[in-house]
Amino acid sequence: MARLIAHLRRKEDGAELIEMAIVLPLLLLIIMGIVDFGFMFQRYVVLTNAAAEGARVASLPGYTSADVTSRVASYATDGGIPGVVTSVTTPVSLPGAGGGVWPGRQVTVSHVYTFNYIGPIAQLFGGGPGGTVTLTSRATMRQQVP
Repeated sequence: MARLIAHLRRKEDGAELIEMAIVLPLLLLIIMGIVDFGFMFQRYVVLTNAAAEGARVASLPGYTSADVTSRVASYATDGGIPGVVTSVTTPVSLPGAGGGVWPGRQVTVSHVYTFNYIGPIAQLFGGGPGGTVTLTSRATMRQQVP
């Protein structure tokens, strides 16, 4: 019996399987974190473009803040952002050539991004079921004159 135990201790059959079982949860956690960050970054890019589109509409003559809000919400919805997207339009002064200033409009767009960071697997490592991050983007354009 002692010879059998000594023989089994020297053999390394299945060592790779045990190592994989130890490393796999950590590897999955890292991969899912990368995927979740990718989704969040995609939404941030859509919000940045929505803010630029809102600032473009706000800079044109004849458009109101309601038009800007509608355009930003439409762009965000078309970009795949579900939920509420808020936008705020404020007048600003932009530096012009020769030391003068130009009137402009600044549009700030924000969205509360709720992520579920691989809920059940994160709970195995003491993590929570998810969280929220408020993504904010801002764009400014010079006001166009008719």
